[in-house]
Amino acid sequence: MASKSRQIAFLSDFGLGNEWVGICHAVLARAAPESRVIDLSHGVPPLDVRVGALVLADSRRFLAEDAIVFAVVDPSVGADRDVAIETVSGRLLVGPDNGLFSFFWRGEGGVTRAHEVTLDSIVIQPVAPSFHARDVLAPAAAFLATGGSIEALGAAVEPTTLAELLFPSASVELGKIECEVLDLNRFGNVLLNVTARDFEDAGFDGAPEVAIDATSGGAYARRVSTYADVAAGDWGLIVDPRGWLAVIRGNPANAAEGLGGVQPGDPIWLTLPRETARSAA
Repeated sequence: MASKSRQIAFLSDFGLGNEWVGICHAVLARAAPESRVIDLSHGVPPLDVRVGALVLADSRRFLAEDAIVFAVVDPSVGADRDVAIETVSGRLLVGPDNGLFSFFWRGEGGVTRAHEVTLDSIVIQPVAPSFHARDVLAPAAAFLATGGSIEALGAAVEPTTLAELLFPSASVELGKIECEVLDLNRFGNVLLNVTARDFEDAGFDGAPEVAIDATSGGAYARRVSTYADVAAGDWGLIVDPRGWLAVIRGNPANAAEGLGGVQPGDPIWLTLPRETARSAA
């Protein structure tokens, strides 16, 4: 007989240098032994709720429709409400009420209902103030995955009171884009809040190169289709698999280091070099 347990998609900023991820897996396996757990990432930068929210949103369309999304990036662990959220599309999300899911639920059409997680029969006692992922949230995710109702978890939460993050929008005008770093990957690629449409609207399509300026560094890059199009040490701009423009360098060079060690949230300016702008005009 096929399992009736639903998948659980798990994301955190825990890293893999300790037992935290493994213990959460153990709790899930004990309470929902037939549920498959998908580890989306445990490499979210420590305490970076916005990067976690972005990873969740960019993963959304690849998850099973009935998967329980269990995510923990929680700088104020113990202070934020532990919540379960149902989106308009019917997806169920479990985590802290700190905006971590807000990009995700917007993509799902909004929130239908939300409930605090306080159900005594599933919470592991005593609850460790600094490890609600293990004692409160993992049991709640398993409870929902095995058919438990969201209403049974605790008191209703008014959806309009849920914490939200504002997604940073790039400023686009002809010949110039003011944007910021969304994320970095382990290879030093710099993800920007710029889409292919933004790039086109700024008049950059077809330009031989684009100037990239950060607070502590700069470079000139050309738009490329694949990583193989960039020779060692050269700079490129590529639309990454998540749909965002990324600044890259040919291996083994590192774009983030070359731009002065940029970090998520740092400002970036894209412009046409003067001669290119003159010829485009």
